[in-house]
Amino acid sequence: MRKSSNLAIPVGVITIYYVAFIAAFVVVAKSFPGLRDYLPLDGISALLADGADQFELVRTEARDLLDPLDSIRLFVAIIGTIVLIVPVSWVYFITSRGKELEASFVQTIVVLPIIVAGIAMIVQNSLALAFSLAGIVAAVRFRFTLNRPAHALYIFVAIGIGLAAGIGALSVAAVMSITFVYANLLLWNLGYGRSLTSPFFSLLTRRGGETDE
Repeated sequence: MRKSSNLAIPVGVITIYYVAFIAAFVVVAKSFPGLRDYLPLDGISALLADGADQFELVRTEARDLLDPLDSIRLFVAIIGTIVLIVPVSWVYFITSRGKELEASFVQTIVVLPIIVAGIAMIVQNSLALAFSLAGIVAAVRFRFTLNRPAHALYIFVAIGIGLAAGIGALSVAAVMSITFVYANLLLWNLGYGRSLTSPFFSLLTRRGGETDE
C-alpha cells in the first residue's frame, strides 16, 4: 500500500506528460496540414505501399541522401525519440535503488534512440548501406556489460523507439514507450515474481508458503 501511494504521483506526472505530448502533436498536425509531410508518421504505410519490388539496392542519386525534407523529418523524429525515451529513464529511476543507479547507463538509453533513428533513416530502403553499416560496426570492438538482466530491456526499448521513429513511425514508437513504462511500473508495484506465498501463486505452482525460498 505504501508503495502504491508513493507511485501515484509519478504515474500521474508521466500520464500528464504523455497526454500533453500527444495532444500537442495532434493539434499541430490538425492545425497545419501542410506540415504533415515533415512529420514522421506514415513510415510503415509507405513501406507497405512500396512493396518488395520497389526496394532499392543502392541509392544512386545524391539528392536522395541530401533531401532537405528527410533532414527535417529526421530532426522531428529525434525530438520525438527524446520526448518518448525520457519517461523510460524515469521508470529506471523509480524502480532502482540508489546504489543501483548508473549515470552512464541512463545517458546511454537516452542517447541511443537518437543514434538509431539517424541510422535507420540513412539505411532505409538501401541494402548496400545496411551491409556497409554492419561491416563498420563489426570492425569496432564494442563491449558493454549489463549489471542486471533488466537493463537489457531498456536497451531494447531504446533501440525500438529509435528504429520506429527513424523509419517514420513515431506513433509506433509512442505505443512502445507508453506500454513499456506502464507495464514496468505495474510489475514493480505488484512485486510480480518476488514471492510465491500469495493464494493465487500457491494454487498455480502447487507450492505452499513453507516451500517458498
